[in-house]
Amino acid sequence: MSKETVQPFVELKQVNKYFDTEGKRNLVLGNISFSVKKGEFVSLLGESGCGKSTVLNLIGGFEKPTAGQVFLDGKPVQEPGRHCVMLFQDYGLLPWRSVLKNVELGLEPISLSPDDRRERAMDYLRLVGLEENISQFPYELSGGMKQRVAIARALAMRPELILMDEPFAALDTFNRYYLQDELRRLQEQEGTTIILVTHDIDEAVYLSDRVLIMKTHPGRINKRLHIELSKPRDRSHGDFQYYRRIIFEAFQFTQPRQQPDFQI
Repeated sequence: MSKETVQPFVELKQVNKYFDTEGKRNLVLGNISFSVKKGEFVSLLGESGCGKSTVLNLIGGFEKPTAGQVFLDGKPVQEPGRHCVMLFQDYGLLPWRSVLKNVELGLEPISLSPDDRRERAMDYLRLVGLEENISQFPYELSGGMKQRVAIARALAMRPELILMDEPFAALDTFNRYYLQDELRRLQEQEGTTIILVTHDIDEAVYLSDRVLIMKTHPGRINKRLHIELSKPRDRSHGDFQYYRRIIFEAFQFTQPRQQPDFQI
């Protein structure tokens, strides 16, 4: 009896991407192919310059592949749409709008009454623990709180896919760990598909169902790793350290470095 085939939610097929720089054609991504299931959390892990962010831009429709195809829910990605939201490390909050109004921003193009818009925004602000801060402005918030507002705004739009480009890189360790826990909890509760770009091995192992390890020149997927650990995960556990070691060894540095481009 054959198993039922599940259509990938996100799929890249033999994607190449060139950029022209100073009259020179540079191959940034070479033959990238992978798929993501609905509700899955996948991380793209690699050093700076390996094309991780370019992959996100292709999935989000902000860039087009030079060759190959990108699909979302079986349809070719042609342009950005409300089905997909991208989060960056700079938060993207409007300084003249309050916390509540920043979360409502993504809902304004939708046919919702002002009361319904406020109610939905409040639901997600409660989810991230900011219901007492709705009247504050971004300059009054810490970096961690700003990122929680950005996450609430993204979730309030109820996207099918969230793309995250190193959203916690600028935060201190304590805020980063806290928001990783919040993201894991919210992702499990909402069932949202997430693709995360990171250069932090610990973050990739802690959050992901799968990790795609990328290498440079051109950017390509060098290793695919299923993280077979139950969530929430214990960073001090031997199994967690085992996956960290596998990932670290996958980079196979040929020259010593004083400061690697990724965090361990």
